[in-house]
Amino acid sequence: MLELHCHTTCSDGTLSPEALVEAAIAVGVKALAITDHDTLAGWDTALATAGDRLEIVPGLELSTVYNGRSLHILGFYPNRDQLAVPLQERIAGRHRRAQAMAANLAALGYPIQLPEMSGEMAPGRPHIAAALVAAGHAKTSQEAFERWLGDGGPAYVPYDKFSAQEGIQLLRACGAVPVWAHPYLFRGGTVDQVLPDLIAAGLMGLEVYHPNHSPSDVRHLEELCRRNGLLKTGGSDYHGPSRSDAKAGVGLNGLKVPLDLLAPLKQAAQELHVAHRMGIAQRQRVSP
Repeated sequence: MLELHCHTTCSDGTLSPEALVEAAIAVGVKALAITDHDTLAGWDTALATAGDRLEIVPGLELSTVYNGRSLHILGFYPNRDQLAVPLQERIAGRHRRAQAMAANLAALGYPIQLPEMSGEMAPGRPHIAAALVAAGHAKTSQEAFERWLGDGGPAYVPYDKFSAQEGIQLLRACGAVPVWAHPYLFRGGTVDQVLPDLIAAGLMGLEVYHPNHSPSDVRHLEELCRRNGLLKTGGSDYHGPSRSDAKAGVGLNGLKVPLDLLAPLKQAAQELHVAHRMGIAQRQRVSP
């Protein structure tokens, strides 16, 4: 089976890359994508742990904004060397955001101790929520989101301005296949309203299969993929047993996404990389 949307402790997951790989193998996953938020930090450890027991699909989940609301773009098989530098600013922005939310909470009378956030680790609101629980200000992370951290909440800080179109173009420029993550979770417009703009920017796929998509959502997304020539992907959006299983009732490999969705994704990535190399060669030939 195929898992194309999973998180580790390198962003807001609760399992290390090693533990995620072992858990995936244990439940029969055959190919696993590491799609941490705005970072590639978990790849090397996952690859080393998997060996020849499990295929690792290199990826990430890029945080962007559309119509003023958070919109996430999955990127598969990027050129790591090209994407690493642009991601440094995205990670730096996440650190600034975490510090700003901590400052807001302190001003509201709820001081927290932020976790260690060094290197390529990408902090997010779940880390702030966990810190609120650890400080005794909230009983659960859900309470922390409902009281302070949800969109528009008293401690909420939006992402740095980075549009969905810019994110898609960045991924494609780095050889990654851009896929709209969990479209029906987006709150800035309907799927049918937003999709044409994303396709015009270079979107190549939709995450059709997701725990929060209803059967009718899935059918509509499948039809949109057929109509627009888009790739289909899917995954449990796994953040670890203490989060995903409780949130959506779907654990690792719970959606049983068919493995045959991987070949078209690989083919699209190969074509992007070939086109990119040809473009570089062409520019070199015409350079004075």
